[in-house]
Amino acid sequence: MRVFLCEKPSQGKDIARVLGAGQRGSGCYSGSGTVVTWCIGHLVEAVPPEGYGEQYKRWSIEQLPILPERWRVEPKAATAAQFKIVKQLIGQANDLVIATDADREGEMIAREILDLCGYRGPIQRLWLSALNDASIRKALSALKPSTETLPLYYSALARSRADWLIGMNLSRLFTVLGRQAGYSGVLSVGRVQTPTLRLVVDRDREIARFVSVPYWTVEVLLAQSCHSFSAHWLPPDGTTDAAGRCLQQPVAQNAADRIRAGREALVVSVETERVREAAPLPFDLGTLQEVCSRQLGLDVQETLDIAQTLYETHKATTYPRSDSGYLPESMLAEVPAVLDALLTTDPGLRPLIDKLDRSQRSRAWNDDKVTAHHGIIPTLEPTRLSAMSEKEQAVYGLIRTHYLAQFLPHHEFDRTTAVLTSGGQTLQATGKQVVVLGWRLALTNGGPESSDDEPAQRSQILPPLTSGMPCGIEQVEMKALKTLPPKPYTQGELIKAMKGVAKLVTDPRLKQKLKETTGIGTEATRSNIINGLIGRGYLVKKGRAVRASDPAFILIDAVPAAIADPGTTAIWEQALDMIEAGQMTLDTFIEKQSAWVTQLVQQYRGASLSLKLPPAPTCPLCTSPMRQRSGKSGIFWSCSRYPDCKGTLPVESSTGKRPAPRKRRASPKAS
Repeated sequence: MRVFLCEKPSQGKDIARVLGAGQRGSGCYSGSGTVVTWCIGHLVEAVPPEGYGEQYKRWSIEQLPILPERWRVEPKAATAAQFKIVKQLIGQANDLVIATDADREGEMIAREILDLCGYRGPIQRLWLSALNDASIRKALSALKPSTETLPLYYSALARSRADWLIGMNLSRLFTVLGRQAGYSGVLSVGRVQTPTLRLVVDRDREIARFVSVPYWTVEVLLAQSCHSFSAHWLPPDGTTDAAGRCLQQPVAQNAADRIRAGREALVVSVETERVREAAPLPFDLGTLQEVCSRQLGLDVQETLDIAQTLYETHKATTYPRSDSGYLPESMLAEVPAVLDALLTTDPGLRPLIDKLDRSQRSRAWNDDKVTAHHGIIPTLEPTRLSAMSEKEQAVYGLIRTHYLAQFLPHHEFDRTTAVLTSGGQTLQATGKQVVVLGWRLALTNGGPESSDDEPAQRSQILPPLTSGMPCGIEQVEMKALKTLPPKPYTQGELIKAMKGVAKLVTDPRLKQKLKETTGIGTEATRSNIINGLIGRGYLVKKGRAVRASDPAFILIDAVPAAIADPGTTAIWEQALDMIEAGQMTLDTFIEKQSAWVTQLVQQYRGASLSLKLPPAPTCPLCTSPMRQRSGKSGIFWSCSRYPDCKGTLPVESSTGKRPAPRKRRASPKAS
């Protein structure tokens, strides 16, 4: 009997339909000697420390480090019934096909079960990039040998075991040290979550420390041949900051007065440059999350959920958890089918699709830059827009637009910079004249609007100007402005920072190593990391922004710099990639992680932490001191007399300063 092991029921149903295995059974489909069954995500999980010994039920530094000699997993209680079904079917199989998601985590979901069940028969791998029928048939005709994807499993195991070693040991270590220093909460340490939290803490501290500085600009409205245009004053050297802003009001005032008195400005030079912009690549998941956060206001998890629904339910787009925006050159042959499917799905695209050059090969088609997955694009078969929610349609529109853009010309424009002089002062005017709309046509006709994100003065159209030409001065305005602090991270910007961590690393050797790596986390895990930090109360959502809470500052101050250093985590991710490529063994990686954890435990054994604890507020109901507790919604202040008094207060987002507590009604859910 041949068994197909899928990751989730919907996936199993799609594959079973194509295989003709239409007989529904308990937790499976069957037919013609083939059975399709599925996991429900991870059916097994790593055994916690107490599973390795009763002594680990109590958190104590003396018991650390906990280093399993033989790693164990066990079935998850919530999905034990499905595990029993899968185990029984695997026991009857004489041939097995892994059909879980085509990534590191999907490989681990299947192979952990096979190892636990002791399966020793032949294995093949179904590698799917889309769940429409044509893609499934194509993948079924090209099953991979199991040895080809086995390194993915070792890489996933390395990630899982490293997370366990660091999370279980260092969370216990610093929580116990924190309690000795007077902090009653849990200091949860994670290989990826802690450096991610560090990014937000650093940004919030930068905002808190920021001191606004006044500066002045002079804006001038000029005219030439009945055509008005804007220019700005260029301050002389020695009067500006590093960004070229004038910090001396008298200098700006004098310039404004002299320009007004001059009544006209003389053109000194005019330079025009033709700029050609290539179309943006199809989306990888991180870029999609970033754009959806900025343009649609979606949380990163919401974007992932929608992308997953477009892939699984609507069969409208390809596999979403991709880290590459490039496309394999073999998919050029599928272009006509994809475009025809898009037109059938939305006949309103006809005017745009008629303008496409179907033979055009953009920079997106590049085998050398495709990783395990290619960019997220529409599938070969039509879908029903009416079945999608408004948000699903918006995300689908973005994905579709970036695909259609590949078949339009470069966007071309002339960038003109004119330098003028008036009253001994230098002015500059910048203009933009679109020559070829190119791929931007798709953004206006084939999907959500996309602004040029340019100041109006840079996108203005200048009149024809030549050196020596006089221009009339219509208006001179001096503006008093102030420098602005950095903006808090949005979830999309945090994803971008996690991907581009090399920019935040100062060590030149480390920066160079990180330039080609994926940064902190993976496309499949970054959403979960951010959600986990929010769930634990370390990050607080404020509109579209995420801010660090008081416990976040306490945690980052408590742990050694190396644990919270994004560069350290990115190097670990690089090691996982090396395992996946067969350049490092799983055992070597775990030995190094174990040695590092052991060294940290020895370093901090007997040490004391100096924590900057927030002042405990008084209970709004009985005025007793309060203490921080962890609940289903994260960390909160709870009355020290609980359960006799059920007063609670929220732990507010902090920017380095502790806000005054505000009263909230008593909650019976304190725990």
